[in-house]
Amino acid sequence: MTAFPARAAAAPLRTFSGIQPSGAPHIGNDLGAIRNYVRLQDEYEAIYCIVDYHALTTVHEGEVLRQRTFEMAASLLALGLDPDRCTLFVQSHRPEHTELAWLLATVTPVSWVERTPSFKEKREARPDDINHALLTYPVLQAADIAMYKASIVPVGGDQSAHLELSREIVRAFNRRYGETFPEPREVHTETPVVMGTDGLRRMSKSIGNTIDILAAPDVIRQQVMSMVTDTQRIKRTDPGRPEVCNVCQLHRFFGEDYLEIQDGERTARTGCVDTKRLLADRIIRHYAPARERYAELTGHPDRVEGILEAGADRLRPIAAATMAEVREKMGLR
Repeated sequence: MTAFPARAAAAPLRTFSGIQPSGAPHIGNDLGAIRNYVRLQDEYEAIYCIVDYHALTTVHEGEVLRQRTFEMAASLLALGLDPDRCTLFVQSHRPEHTELAWLLATVTPVSWVERTPSFKEKREARPDDINHALLTYPVLQAADIAMYKASIVPVGGDQSAHLELSREIVRAFNRRYGETFPEPREVHTETPVVMGTDGLRRMSKSIGNTIDILAAPDVIRQQVMSMVTDTQRIKRTDPGRPEVCNVCQLHRFFGEDYLEIQDGERTARTGCVDTKRLLADRIIRHYAPARERYAELTGHPDRVEGILEAGADRLRPIAAATMAEVREKMGLR
């Protein structure tokens, strides 16, 4: 795992990260982001945001968004986020984010947002739903970070372009109005690209190729057993190629014996079905406490809502101070 800068005793570094409210997470969400969230809450002053404003660019049913936001919050808590060690809140509970996004938009050239990879990808993938917010999404992303003057933003390699744009927007504001925001420092995590059960594309709910870690054990087992492995391995006695086998790669995260498992595939001592069964057993066992906690939390939604409200309230003074400073510098009364 990437080594992060040491936390200073006198002035703790603040880290910020946002996550889409996509409902209960799949294994790619946990391995790619949530495990790092849990670790970083003990190393920094950590702020985690469920970005429902961002989700409005693609989710247009109010009840669907509310349910997905709640499920994501309950999932994050079930998987290890502790409201006593971090701040968890919903983006729309601090509406200052949208005000700051508008103000930052006044220093952001159109050409900057038009070149972002995510806008180009979504424009091609969803040509019938290219709303204005998809274009200005990166400005709101910059506002999310700048609002709390976070100096550390953990990202995967595929998110570098977005964070660089946030830095450019912050620089533009500071040049025009004076030093106000720190430039957020990009710190890479060893975020694995988790392939879906189809073995072809990144795991995604929109594609339907996920392993849903908080689902019932029978569902998890069915999803794992459906995984595509080494397509060149036709017979049980054929040697496998663990380096291209998605099942073998996932074993790295659920046991110290993954090299032995890979060798078993390579030498045909084990078959793909055997390896899948073992992986399903380990995933079910690993996430059993989280599934139990998730069931408890979803059975008491008031607890989850209370944690989210407390998180937003905790951030109120920081957001208020930031906006007062920005308004003063920009000449707003």
